[in-house]
Amino acid sequence: MAFCIYLVLRRRMLLGAPFFIMSARKVGACVNILFELVKENVKAVVPIALIVILLNYTLVPLGLPIILRFLAGAVLIIIGLSFFLLGVEIGITPMGSLTGSSLVKTNKLFLVLLAGLVLGFSISIAEPGLMVLAQQVDFVTLGAISSPMLLVVVSIGLAILIALGFLRVFFNVSLKVFLLGCYIFIFFLAFFTQPEFLAIAFDASGATTGILAVPFILALAVGIARLRKDSKASEEDSFGLVAIASAGAIMAVMVLNVIIGTKEYSVASLEPLQVESVKILQPFLGYISGALNESLISLLPLTVGLFLLQKTLFRLERKPFERMVKGFVYAFIGLVIFLVGVNGGFMEVSSELGLRLALMDNKFWLVLTAFFLGFFTILAEPAVFVLTHQIEDVTSGYVKRRAVGAALSIGVGLAVALATIRILTPSIQLWHILLPGYILAIGMMYFVPTLFVGIAFDAGGVATGPMTATFILAFVQGAASAFPGANLLRDGFGMIALVAMAPILTLQVLGFIFQARSQKQGVDRDAQG
Repeated sequence: MAFCIYLVLRRRMLLGAPFFIMSARKVGACVNILFELVKENVKAVVPIALIVILLNYTLVPLGLPIILRFLAGAVLIIIGLSFFLLGVEIGITPMGSLTGSSLVKTNKLFLVLLAGLVLGFSISIAEPGLMVLAQQVDFVTLGAISSPMLLVVVSIGLAILIALGFLRVFFNVSLKVFLLGCYIFIFFLAFFTQPEFLAIAFDASGATTGILAVPFILALAVGIARLRKDSKASEEDSFGLVAIASAGAIMAVMVLNVIIGTKEYSVASLEPLQVESVKILQPFLGYISGALNESLISLLPLTVGLFLLQKTLFRLERKPFERMVKGFVYAFIGLVIFLVGVNGGFMEVSSELGLRLALMDNKFWLVLTAFFLGFFTILAEPAVFVLTHQIEDVTSGYVKRRAVGAALSIGVGLAVALATIRILTPSIQLWHILLPGYILAIGMMYFVPTLFVGIAFDAGGVATGPMTATFILAFVQGAASAFPGANLLRDGFGMIALVAMAPILTLQVLGFIFQARSQKQGVDRDAQG
């Protein structure tokens, strides 16, 4: 059933059918898919744009040049994400699905683990959300924690855990036991991790499982789950790999901190924009060269992997393979446009908005704006639409998708609001929230169906989408920069971590409710998952 759910997921996310079906479609189908993707991305960006415009005419006048620059960045992000997702649909996700099924056919454990390492690294280093986070860390630390170093370290951690996740399936280790072991190790490392790295580590776990990594990892998981002959076990193993990969990102950053030791970092300051000096198009042009280089370097490992797998495992016919290559080209174009839009004005305006709201006497408006940004952002995510339908299907309608959507929106809204409250209250540290939150999440694993555990932990990647990793991250950092006593590195990060934790708690609660209702009504819980 998990494979059917995954196909439904891909269809509803407009990530398309398998490549061998897509190859029979006419060229015009790509245009139709691109159009639909544009519509979905417009839905994701418009709520944020409306909030910015509303604040501009009420609490925080930004000026017409800044607003126009923000809107130009928003348009580029919509176009970039649409092309990127089109490339994911026809090139990258089919590669993941085909890789998983091909590796199972080889029945060679060593080859499966090696592929997990190589593909995990390649997919993580090309994730747009992680690239944006790494750039922000590089900027805030004045290059002391460089973007390339963070990208490589996080990608190595994700790759190792994906390989271990494959090993878990092969040796029939319970997902609950595996996740428990991962987080015990994370809590142990946390004692040796300075607060700045703790925030970056948990943020990286959410940022690396984004619009590229999640569909690819899900496709891999569905294929690898076929190592289990039992259909129910195979279904449960189709979920949870994203959660395992996220844990790898956390561990990698913590280990990096242990290796380099505790240091004091000089932190950049964010200055208010001068309305008179703001140019609308010039900043975007200046970022094109950098975006080209970053996109090329990021997608190169995955592209090389595609050609190597074609020679060794896939051996596709010419047309299907050419279609996958075109997908990589679309992904490259989309990533370039996305990065130009993000860096050219979108995040800078967001940071300015957070800064000006934080400077107001009444801090209530900062917290309220943060809540609504989180609420509407998660509500507009196409992946959340898919997730809510998926849960309703799996539970045969016992858990309604509207209830799931409302719970997720409120949870993520509160998480973003809590990130700003943490800035306003220096005595509240990130681990004061994450430690009890994850202890609760881990404890709940043993009281909800296994299927819900995998879905809940995977959902952290769904919640931390492109808007969270760009606009809301910059908003929180702008707010942190307004307070002289605040540390932009320590207080400006951690928001993504809180957003990623919210669905884990929310969906496990829903799993508990489903289990209680199904037992009360005489439904066989095991038959449902």
